[in-house]
Amino acid sequence: MPPTMTTGFESDELPGTAVDAVVIGGGAAGLNGALMLARSRRSVVVIDSGTPRNAPAEGVHGLLGADGIPPAELLRTGREEVRRYGGRIVAGEVTSAAPAAPEGDSRFTVTLADGSTLQARRLLVATGLRDQLPDVPGLARHWGHGVVHCPYCHGWEVRDEPIGVLAVSPASVHHALLFRQLTEDLIYFAHGTDLDEDTRARFAARGIRVVDTPVAEIESTEDAITGVRLSDGQIVPRRVIAVATTMLARTDGLAALGLPMEDLPHGMGRRFVTGPAGTTSVPGVWVAGNATDLTAQVGAAAAAGALAGAHINADLATADTDAALAATPRGDTAA
Repeated sequence: MPPTMTTGFESDELPGTAVDAVVIGGGAAGLNGALMLARSRRSVVVIDSGTPRNAPAEGVHGLLGADGIPPAELLRTGREEVRRYGGRIVAGEVTSAAPAAPEGDSRFTVTLADGSTLQARRLLVATGLRDQLPDVPGLARHWGHGVVHCPYCHGWEVRDEPIGVLAVSPASVHHALLFRQLTEDLIYFAHGTDLDEDTRARFAARGIRVVDTPVAEIESTEDAITGVRLSDGQIVPRRVIAVATTMLARTDGLAALGLPMEDLPHGMGRRFVTGPAGTTSVPGVWVAGNATDLTAQVGAAAAAGALAGAHINADLATADTDAALAATPRGDTAA
């Protein structure tokens, strides 16, 4: 799915000097990373394109202390918290992030769509991901409402509804078992995927009906899904469609960094490769949140951003100390 633009927010001005860190992405991971850096008295700028993945959702769920909070409200609060400690939130799209000529420390140039630039010692990439839905007519228009992907994010809200699981890969089998926990009326639309006899027996034992005829279209009114039209013309009544998307890390403007990426099995998606705390093979660059952990919910993404932010601060502290030592004349160090 293409990202959904959210309502605008007040943008801070870009600083006129280099900063300790630029965070690319203003979602939960990016804002929590920025919060940790700002609280450590680091100069930090968050570049936020205003296109969060969960914008169509009515609420964020499974987040302790804030369950059900509207996504826009969570981000608004997060921006306020970062600004409270001196961090800046700048509305804009990154068109290029590239290493600049080093001056004894990792340095990067970040260019925005309006042509403005910003120098940073470190980068935190928290761009999130894009969901790619199967090419089934009528599916995309109900994304985030009648069409859902995560039983933990949306499951309670669709409990006891007639749910259809649209299979896209072998992983859809497990998807169906998770949604079966939420309703007794579940139909599995195999849609051309293989389903062995053992799995069919397991589905039958749980009362899951299997439809092998391919899906042609999702039927709906203006506001709600009403059914699934099969290739033979039959319409199977459904109110909710659960489907696993292909999740693709957002990479716009980041090619010059040369960050390694990998494809995950079964068409699950493509992500940035990271090590502990979001470290990458590119010195000075960290990645956190859904850009590297495709299945992370909001709480996990935020925690990953906080951890990355703490590691960036520690890395900067070491660099600051190295620079101070190098600038100290011999014999002037403390005994």
